[in-house]
Amino acid sequence: MTPEQFLEFARPLPEPMFLVTSSGQILAANLSLTKILGLNRQIIQEKTLFEVFSDPADKIKQYLRACSSSREMVIGSLTLNNNGETYLYRCEGAVIRPWSPESPALILLRFKNRESASSRFTLLNKKIDELAKEIRQRQLAEEERAKLLVQEQKARAEAEKLNRLKDEFLSNVSHELRTPLNAILGWSQLLRTRETDEVTRNRALETIERNARSQAQLIDDLLDISRIITGKIRLNVQTIQLLSVIEAAIDTVRPAADAKSIRIQSVLDPAAGPVLGDHERLQQIVWNLLSNAIKFTPKHGRVQVYLQRINSHIEIVVTDTGQGISSEFLPYVFERFRQADISITRSFGGLGLGLAIVRQLVELHGGTVHAESPGPGQGATFTVKLPLMAVRATVIEPERVHPVVGGSVPFNCSSQLDQLKILIVDDDPDMRDLLIYTIEVCGAEVIAAASANEAILLLSESSPPFDILISDIGMPDQDGYALLRRVRRLEPQRGGKIPAIALTAYARTQDRTAALLAGFQSHIAKPVEPAELIAVIANLAGRIRDI
Repeated sequence: MTPEQFLEFARPLPEPMFLVTSSGQILAANLSLTKILGLNRQIIQEKTLFEVFSDPADKIKQYLRACSSSREMVIGSLTLNNNGETYLYRCEGAVIRPWSPESPALILLRFKNRESASSRFTLLNKKIDELAKEIRQRQLAEEERAKLLVQEQKARAEAEKLNRLKDEFLSNVSHELRTPLNAILGWSQLLRTRETDEVTRNRALETIERNARSQAQLIDDLLDISRIITGKIRLNVQTIQLLSVIEAAIDTVRPAADAKSIRIQSVLDPAAGPVLGDHERLQQIVWNLLSNAIKFTPKHGRVQVYLQRINSHIEIVVTDTGQGISSEFLPYVFERFRQADISITRSFGGLGLGLAIVRQLVELHGGTVHAESPGPGQGATFTVKLPLMAVRATVIEPERVHPVVGGSVPFNCSSQLDQLKILIVDDDPDMRDLLIYTIEVCGAEVIAAASANEAILLLSESSPPFDILISDIGMPDQDGYALLRRVRRLEPQRGGKIPAIALTAYARTQDRTAALLAGFQSHIAKPVEPAELIAVIANLAGRIRDI
């Protein structure tokens, strides 16, 4: 309560009122009191209670101590100097919040002439109660406004930070996608426009494939983080032995390690025990940690992997001799879109999603992950803790590798498609050319359509009928779902029951589900491995060979 606040409330009230400190200094007086004292407000505010009242100083000090220390209302009487009249007063001490360090307590004194006090003191108390209540309400409102202001400032700072991170992330996405695209386009143009020897041609094709896989990996990471954020990622939970998971991940990253002469050392306890989890996602966790370690470890460095059981959980530890992590960045190492170096001169690429995906996948498995590093240039250690299964069960160990980085499957047309007639529907001419060449190499007759209407016309007029339909999903005018609905309304002899494959860049789990529910027998995500495509076609056509 400030003197200004006091005057705002006390000015219209008929009873004389003081606002004083616990030491007796007068801070403010209302108009009624200035009239009684016969002094103007400025002169009164330069005085103390000891100068205004004729009572002994000890008595006034006693009243002041009682007022400032008590949480109850204190009532007493004081006599004015100028007319010798005695007035009853009521004061509030601890109820009034201090307003400055110099005023440890503010005391509100309310006076009434003794002769008329007895009949109106109840009313006086009521008015003081209302005044104190209003003051307290205003103080609470001010405190609430101050809190809201702080919250608003924090929210604004966080929004600005997120906007900055978003801009940096979009810039990184553009850079990381354009870099491999440059190599793909550059080598493609050279192969198309110039004669090259076999060595150069093989080098160009390897570069194109490597950069295409790099782009596919970036897209996979973006899709994974999108699924995680929206809560749409699903785990195929089984009983898993982590030994095979880690060994498969090591095999996947070994070529990258060998290229930098990095030694991968593993200490894996085969009796560590099983966990419940998704084999592919667990392998993705280990692969991401190993790839991260190899990426930030210089040539001739070392990466170590440990698998061990600690009490009721299993630990996977990946440690390296790489560039390490600063103490400032360590708390943010698992946040998505965060990178220690975001400058255009940075030495390492990437989107800053790998470790964020690791943390989310580990937590989906009921585990935790944390990072440690002594500092820059001193390596880093990442520890994943997963709960051990309480009861042992039959362990399923499907052989799965990372879909993008696991290497391509050799394409040798092991499944022959002779005498099959296949209809391809895709609005992208380059994709149509690729599919036609890939499938015709294996002996099938291929006809391509660029739209749903063209496909329906070809199906209706074809003789003999087509054996397989391969359709894109995202197409102008009518998408693949609409096309298949039209196909299924055709008579059987005109292709109404033709087996159909959805070949699409819509690669989420819900996209696969939607394709199967729409009537497709199979769903293949782009980019597709030629060997996988031929195997799916052979399977639908009943051309399964003995292995």
